[in-house]
Amino acid sequence: MHIKILKNKKYLALAFIAIVVAGLIARKVLAPPPAPAYLTANANVADIQDTVMASGTVKAYKQVSVGSQASGQIKSLKVALGDQVKKGQLIAEIDSLTQANTLRTQEFSLENLRAQLRSKEITLKQAQLAYERQKTMLAGDAASRENYETADATLNTTKADIEALKAQIDGGKIAVDNAKVNLGYTKITSPIDGEVVAIVAQEGQTVNANQSTPTIIKVARMDTVTIKAQISEADVVKVKPGQAVNFTILGAPDKPYTTTLRSIEPAPDSILQDDTSTTSTSSSSSSSSSSTAIYYNGLLDVPNPDGKLRISMTTQVYIVLAEARNAIVIPSTALGEKHKDGSYSVHVMDEAGQVQARSVKIGINTNAQVQITEGLKAGEKVITGSAGGTAADSQTSGRRGPPPMM
Repeated sequence: MHIKILKNKKYLALAFIAIVVAGLIARKVLAPPPAPAYLTANANVADIQDTVMASGTVKAYKQVSVGSQASGQIKSLKVALGDQVKKGQLIAEIDSLTQANTLRTQEFSLENLRAQLRSKEITLKQAQLAYERQKTMLAGDAASRENYETADATLNTTKADIEALKAQIDGGKIAVDNAKVNLGYTKITSPIDGEVVAIVAQEGQTVNANQSTPTIIKVARMDTVTIKAQISEADVVKVKPGQAVNFTILGAPDKPYTTTLRSIEPAPDSILQDDTSTTSTSSSSSSSSSSTAIYYNGLLDVPNPDGKLRISMTTQVYIVLAEARNAIVIPSTALGEKHKDGSYSVHVMDEAGQVQARSVKIGINTNAQVQITEGLKAGEKVITGSAGGTAADSQTSGRRGPPPMM
C-alpha cells in the first residue's frame, strides 16, 4: 500500500512539471513580440558648414635674401636675428679698400684725359692759326702748297685727337660711375621693411661675389603672413578665390583664424622640378607618378600683428564651401532612401513612441550632419539605427539610414 502511494505522488509531480512547461511554452508562443528598440537623435538648431580640409604651412608675406655684390671680408654686421629693419637701413659693410682704390684710379685716369683734352684744345688753336696763315700766303703766292697742305693736315689731325679724347672721357666717366656703384655695394642695405629671420654670414667672413651673389641675411615681412595650403586634386575643383577660410595652428588649436582664399596656383609644386631628364628616366617615373597624390597650393593672407604666426608653422585649414546659421540639423545616418524629386525618407518617433515615415528636403550635407530645409521641426526625434544592429549588419545589407519599420 505504501509503495502504491509513492508511485501516485511521483506521477503527480511529473504531471505538474509538464503542465508548468506547457504553460511557459504557450505563453512564449502566444505572447506578442517585444517592440523593437531604436537609436534616435533630436533635430537640433545649429550652425553647419560644408568645408574642404587641407594642411598648410605659414610663409612670410614677402621674403628677400639680401646678398653682397662685392667681394671681400664682412667688416661689420649691423643687425641681429629678430631685429626689425626699414627699407634702406644699413645692414652690413664689406671691407671697401679695394673698391675705394679702384674708384680713385678711375678718377685719376679721367682727370688725366681731361688734361690731355685741354692740351689738345690749345694745340688746336695753334693749328687753326697756322692753317689760316698758310691759306692766306698761298692765295698771295707767298707760300708753297706743301706747307698749306701740312697745316691743313695738322689741323684735321688735332680735331680728330680732340674727338678721341672726348670719347675716352665719356668712357672714363662710365668707369668712375661703375667704381662708385661697386664701392656702394660694400654698404649693404635692406630692400624692404621687415624682420631679420636668418643670418647666413658672420662678421669676419669673406664673401666672393665673382660667381654668385652670397646671401648675408634674410629679411621677411611678417606683419602679414601667407598660408600655403595643399588642396587635393579631388577638392581643388570645388574651391575658388574669395571663399571664407578658417585655420588653426598646433600651438593654439582652440583659437581659429579667419580669412579668405586669395588665389590658387595653377600647377602643383612638381612643375618647379627640372624636366630636362632623359626619355628613359621620364618613362620609368611615369608609372610611379600615377600613384602619387597631387596637391595644388591655395594662398591666403592673414594679419599677424602680435607675431604669433611664425615661418614654417603647420596649420589645419578649412575652406568653407557652404554654411547655414540656425539650421535644423540631424545626423546623416538618419537619411533613408532618396526619391526622384531629390527628397529623402526619414523615420520620426513621436512622444508616444510611434514611428512614422516622412519625406524631407535637405541642404548642406557634410556626411556627418545634414541640414533639413523642409519636413522636420526642431526637437523631433529621428531614427538613426537599431539598438541591436552592428556595423557588420549595415555593411552586409548595403542600406543607408535606419532599419525598416516592423
